[in-house]
Amino acid sequence: MRAVPAGLVLSVLVLAGCSEDPDDVRADYCAEVAERQVELSDLLAEESPTALLSALPVFRDLAAEAPRDIADDWAVLVDALDGLTDALDEADIAPTSYDPEHPPADLTDDERAAIEHAAAQLLHRRTDDAFQAVDQHARDICKTPLYQ
Repeated sequence: MRAVPAGLVLSVLVLAGCSEDPDDVRADYCAEVAERQVELSDLLAEESPTALLSALPVFRDLAAEAPRDIADDWAVLVDALDGLTDALDEADIAPTSYDPEHPPADLTDDERAAIEHAAAQLLHRRTDDAFQAVDQHARDICKTPLYQ
């Protein structure tokens, strides 16, 4: 059996010590949740079908701070919103002006299909479950809702 070089052992120990403490990550995340709550509440209170898309920058920031135990749910939510944003951008359509009942005349079948698919992903139960999970996590762990 070969001996492990001392330098390799020391390197592993140093790198392991550099990982961020989960309690620090959670505290930073909860501080971000509390700091962004009013902004997110205002965005989601808009009686607009694009309210979630308007909140995407805040969601991205919260997802970037999220602890490991809720990161996958944030990824599901942000990915679904990014998918719709990307589909609308590809079709060169502003989210506020898109009406699925009366789409722009120059919208191709492929663009329309991409938008409809992205919208369906956003409305999918998996995305709803993820949104509920991140809100419940904020309530349980951070002792504050994402929005009021």
